Amino acid sequence: MITINFIAANGDVQRAEGRIGKSLMEAAVASGIEGIAADCGGLMTCATCHVFVREPFSSLLPPADGEEQSMLAFTATPKSPSSRLSCQIKLSTALDGLTVELPASQY
Repeated sequence: MITINFIAANGDVQRAEGRIGKSLMEAAVASGIEGIAADCGGLMTCATCHVFVREPFSSLLPPADGEEQSMLAFTATPKSPSSRLSCQIKLSTALDGLTVELPASQY
């Protein structure tokens, strides 16, 4: 298990634990994190699990592929260079302490 920090748009911090090999979105949903809607359940068809990944963790992730980049064009909150879909982030021991910011809205 690793620790994940979710920072809400208002600055509140929610902490969760995630299982290695699962997605960040799965950890958020299992922990009841407010701000991750995950309407499609991780099928990458809705963009409602948008997060902004903070450094140094952003640099540890593989780049978003073309399909993820396309879905990021449909986020409710404008994407930034640190934008990712949490369903596409696989948890690993290197991501222990992962910190992500949540957008003000997923809709």
